[in-house]
Amino acid sequence: MSKSRNLLTGATLAATLVAGPALAEKLGLGRPALPEEIAAWDLDVSPDGTGLPVGSGDVWTGDELFAEHCAVCHGDFAEGVDNWPKLAGGFDTLDREDPVKTVGSYWPYLSTTWDYVNRSMPFGNAQSLEPDEVYAIVAYILYSNDLVDDDFVLSNETFLDVEMPNADGFILDDRAETELDRFSGEPCMTDCKDSVEITMRAAVLDVTPEEETPDAAVEEVATEEEAVLEPAAEETAAEAVVETVALDPEMVEAGEKVFKKCKVCHQVGEDATNRTGPVLNGIVGAPAGAVEDFKYSKALMEAAENGLVWDEAAMSEFLTKPKAFMKGTKMSFAGLRKEEDVQAILAYLRSYQE
Repeated sequence: MSKSRNLLTGATLAATLVAGPALAEKLGLGRPALPEEIAAWDLDVSPDGTGLPVGSGDVWTGDELFAEHCAVCHGDFAEGVDNWPKLAGGFDTLDREDPVKTVGSYWPYLSTTWDYVNRSMPFGNAQSLEPDEVYAIVAYILYSNDLVDDDFVLSNETFLDVEMPNADGFILDDRAETELDRFSGEPCMTDCKDSVEITMRAAVLDVTPEEETPDAAVEEVATEEEAVLEPAAEETAAEAVVETVALDPEMVEAGEKVFKKCKVCHQVGEDATNRTGPVLNGIVGAPAGAVEDFKYSKALMEAAENGLVWDEAAMSEFLTKPKAFMKGTKMSFAGLRKEEDVQAILAYLRSYQE
C-alpha cells in the first residue's frame, strides 16, 4: 500500500470516528428494543418472590417432567449422573473439605433454583418450559431433598412457605484479604510428607469396568440390583418365611406413593416385567438374585451366594442407604431418608407377595 493511500485511509478513518454516531444513525444500524423483547430477557426473580409469574406445579407432575427433561444428566432421583451435578443430598457436608453442594444442602434461596431452571434449563433447550412446568420441576427437586411432602404444590403463593436449610449459611465477607491460609508462607518443595499413600482408587470413581466372563461380556442386558442382603445358608434362604401380618391399607397407599421413586427401574403387579431393575413381586422375604431372566450385578450375586435374604431388616437397611449396605451395587438411588417412607414401601411391596 502506498504512502498516499495510507494517508487517505487514515483521513477517512478519522472522519468516520468523528462523525461515528451520526453515520450510524444515517445507516440505520440497530433499533430501540421493543418492550416485549426487554420483557423476554427481564426474568429476574428475587428471594422474596418478586418477579414470579402466576402458576403452580405439584411434586408428581414434577417427577414426570424431571424424568423427561432432567434425569439424563441429574439422575432420576436428582442424584447426578457421572460428573453432572447432584441436586439432592449432601446434608451435613458443608463443613467438609469436599462438601456436596446441592439445592438442599447449599442453595440459600429458592428463587435461585426457580430462576435457574426457568432461565437455563433444560440443557440445550433453555426457556422452553412453561411456568407451571418450572414450578413442578422445582417442587420435585424440593421433594428429592426431603424439604416438602409428596402432596406439596409449589406456586407463586406457596413459594415463601419453603424454608431452605442453608438460608442463614452465608455471611458478608468484608475482610480486606481472603486468601486461604494454605496459600500463605513458604511452600514446601521437598519431603513434604512422611509417606505417600494411595487414598483413592479408580474403582471408587466408578470408571473401572468390572471383570466379566466371556459369556457375560456378550450380553448387554442392563444390570441393576433389586434389593437386599443377609447371611444365611442356601437351605435357610429357601425356607425363609415371611411373617404374615395384616396390611395397613393406609400404609400400603402411602407406600404406593413412595414407590413412584422406584418405578423408573422396578415394576410390581401381574404384568410387571424386568426393567433396569428386576420385578419386585414377592421380594420381601425372598432370597436375593432369584428373579428369572434378570442379569444381576456381581455384588448382588456374591451376596446371594452368601445367603442373602431380603427380609424386612435387610430391606430396610438397603432402602435407607443402598451403597452403604452393598458395596459395588449399581443401584443409583441414594436411599430413603425417612423411616416412615421405608416402612410404607415395605407395606406396599408386601401387598404384592406371590
